[in-house]
Amino acid sequence: MAESSERVRNTLVVRKSCFGLPTGCPQCLSAYIYLKLAQVPFDVDFHLNYPDSDNIPYFEAGDYVAYNNETGGLIESLKKDVVDIDAGLSSVTDWIPMKVMLTTWLADALAFELWVGGDSSSAYNIYYSGLPWPIGKLLFWKQAYLLKLQYGVNKENAEVKEEEIYSRANSAYDALSTFLGEQNYFFENRPSSLDAIFLAHALITLQALPEASVLRTKLLEHDNLVRYLQKCKTELIDSDPFPTSDLPFHRDASSSASRGHSNWSKIFSGPWFEA
Repeated sequence: MAESSERVRNTLVVRKSCFGLPTGCPQCLSAYIYLKLAQVPFDVDFHLNYPDSDNIPYFEAGDYVAYNNETGGLIESLKKDVVDIDAGLSSVTDWIPMKVMLTTWLADALAFELWVGGDSSSAYNIYYSGLPWPIGKLLFWKQAYLLKLQYGVNKENAEVKEEEIYSRANSAYDALSTFLGEQNYFFENRPSSLDAIFLAHALITLQALPEASVLRTKLLEHDNLVRYLQKCKTELIDSDPFPTSDLPFHRDASSSASRGHSNWSKIFSGPWFEA
């Protein structure tokens, strides 16, 4: 960044808070936890416009703005331009396999539960509950349809696909549990971006998904992961009260509002609507 973080106001812009969390959006929460682990002071604002925008979350500091839809996502931009808590870790043998499990197997399983395999109320609450009913429902149906296409889910193979997704997620939990052991963090007993990604995933899994959730049940079978989550939640979230989305919403990025990509203009087109 061109300006020192000591002289500017750092702001993380996220989707609304819900389920007792600073934000219910997985990408937003992982960025929030990353900044907390990095001990970067920042304020939180909530974005109401364009809930389907791939810009969110984004980070502002003076004239600097980093968006989630930039290469590698927001955390990679924060590592490059703000603070890199992963320094020296990317060359560790297990780093890449761990990152793949977190960003594919577990991310896919959570998205599947939120949008396709569950009762859908959690996803609706996170992304669209602040919108008028017709718009919110249409945007939800569209996203659910796109995810079914992404995972190749249809009526004929739904059970097989679901079993594959949950099997990979359970394998990931097993591997993460073994790797963590009784350490405070996954790598070299120090926080990293992979801790932030897992903690966001686990918090939403345990607090936003219903008790009958398959993914939630599988995570709860790993006692050390749950203890690790509870410890970090106490230190990073419970000890520092966060603002609620009842406060005024952040409307646009200060320097690049035009970059807010939304699909609202296509809301009444496409096979997801015809269905």
